[in-house]
Amino acid sequence: MEWYNKPPVWNVQENTIQITSGAKTDFWRETHYGFIRDNGHFFYQPVKGNFIVEVKVSGEYQELYDQAGIMLRLDQANWLKCGIEYVNGVQQVSAVVTRDYSDWSVVPMPQNPDSLWMHVTRRGTAIEVQYSLDGEQYTMLRLAYLTPVETLNVGLMCASPDGNGFSMTFEGFKIHHL
Repeated sequence: MEWYNKPPVWNVQENTIQITSGAKTDFWRETHYGFIRDNGHFFYQPVKGNFIVEVKVSGEYQELYDQAGIMLRLDQANWLKCGIEYVNGVQQVSAVVTRDYSDWSVVPMPQNPDSLWMHVTRRGTAIEVQYSLDGEQYTMLRLAYLTPVETLNVGLMCASPDGNGFSMTFEGFKIHHL
């Protein structure tokens, strides 16, 4: 795996990846805010064809928009990021699909869970995003079109758009080819 925008602190040990994001980092394009940001952290590998990617993510979210989860990326204008995004003191299960312009969907988790499991399936041009609070029962968050391009960069993303960075842990990161 390799980095796009390496974070200030990161460590890989067996099944666990610990990261501290950098300050003022984000992935976003235009919509509502009128800016483009492409300086978030992305630890990835190229994956061809159909696949399932999954991970358990835990974070010490503290500042507005602190985020951690999974990313599928073709280039700076075509990508999906999903996971937790921290908004007004509440963890939001979040998905941003970007095809020139970003769109954002969220489901609030008022109990601010210790961990969240993310599960993303790619079948052709379709991407299905699911989440779980226990790693067993999954709920669909989003079904979206991304791209017909066969090979995408797939991995873990994090960012701290308004804050000075935060610590997170990814466990059980796996990619299964379909």
